[in-house]
Amino acid sequence: MNLTRVNKENNVKRSAIRTALVPGVAVLGLALTACGGGAAGGASGNVSVDGSSTVFPMSDAAAELLKEENPNLQVPVGASGTGGGFEKFCVGSTDISNASRPISEEEIAVCEENGVEFVELQVATDALTMVVNPDLGVDCLTVDQVKALWGPDAKATNWTEIDPSFPDEDISLFGPGTDSGTYDYMANDVVESETENTRTDYEASEDDNVLVQGVANTPGATSYFGFTYYEENADSLKALSIDDGNGCVAPSAETAQAGEYTPLARPLFIYVNAAEYAENAAVATYVDFYIENLETIAEIGQFIPLSEDLYAETQSELEALAAG
Repeated sequence: MNLTRVNKENNVKRSAIRTALVPGVAVLGLALTACGGGAAGGASGNVSVDGSSTVFPMSDAAAELLKEENPNLQVPVGASGTGGGFEKFCVGSTDISNASRPISEEEIAVCEENGVEFVELQVATDALTMVVNPDLGVDCLTVDQVKALWGPDAKATNWTEIDPSFPDEDISLFGPGTDSGTYDYMANDVVESETENTRTDYEASEDDNVLVQGVANTPGATSYFGFTYYEENADSLKALSIDDGNGCVAPSAETAQAGEYTPLARPLFIYVNAAEYAENAAVATYVDFYIENLETIAEIGQFIPLSEDLYAETQSELEALAAG
């Protein structure tokens, strides 16, 4: 991900909602004080956040908005990838880890070894979007065809090998690197790889802009990334609908929230170090503000806000954390 580009775009979005958010900060501060989080407007200290580049825009927006009323609160947000974030988080190097997939059993074991207890908070929904060059005459893939394209044993080099009715066009593959939570989600939840890998003969990049440009400028090209990046580049890409056996469904906020866009709709999370939340008022203030304003922050990051039921679950998890 190009973080400079993301920051510039989010600055515009932040200014547009500033008036709506800031008046509520004083009221929010009372709620934070009540649950031990510290009052917004007077918080100070440091909060370390790292992890998924996908979740980065949300966590960074939360930090910037909160800092407007808390200039002494420092919340640097890194983007080392979901796996890289958990490596730091599970040895106690960070307070919060952004993640575009659930934490793995191996990562949980590392956290346990280092005495790091945590809570998982879902913050948004994303629709992992399969895209192709706009000139390619392909509009929908079945889940089996996605596996034939990206599975660990996939060897197709021409679109006719995916479906004889598809164009006689060479396949060019672009995708995220192996440290990406987006890669992990494709490998584990979409193509359901026993080796937790996709095919390897593709051009990999951690910068979504590279993937976008690769697909837009290469006949027969395809890639996958978050719905946000497709929306930003819809004029130069074509999104594929996905058929899980119930007909072709296009990626959108509505289909993802309704559970219709399967299996490519995915949850996005932050993981919070429970001890730091209890002992560090800066961490509690940041997390409480984040969740209190979650819908607005998700929209700033251009993600799909949680449904009412999912938001209630996130609030419940945070209340349990606050209660110790």
